[in-house]
Amino acid sequence: MSEVYTYNPAQVKIAIGSHLVTGVADDSFITIEPNGDGTTVKVGCYGEVNRSISPNKCYNIKISLLQNSPTNAYLKNRFEMDQESGNGHFPIIIKDLMGQEQFSSDIAWVNKPASWGRGKESSNREWELTCGTGKFKDE
Repeated sequence: MSEVYTYNPAQVKIAIGSHLVTGVADDSFITIEPNGDGTTVKVGCYGEVNRSISPNKCYNIKISLLQNSPTNAYLKNRFEMDQESGNGHFPIIIKDLMGQEQFSSDIAWVNKPASWGRGKESSNREWELTCGTGKFKDE
């Protein structure tokens, strides 16, 4: 018998500090990608290879929210707090409750406010966050 695997986007939870993210976009709503280069290579004129391993363990996180999500106001407030005092950072945890993956970082911050627009129908707002040393964990 073949195995069946199930994914349910409602079971992907995002906690930003003490705030549980709500009102995520209707399509792709979270993207996490490494900020650093990983491993780079330089080859000399005689063919010698030199590898450099980046110490950068930061990650870029994009969260897409519905236009009227309460999380928009939370992230805007954190951004403004960070700009004013440098204290707008927060821990972040992203977990797929039906899968094994979890991403976390002790310190994350909002890079800039999401763009703002209005039209005939509601739209999504995409927030860009960066975190210090982040890591994925498979349980």
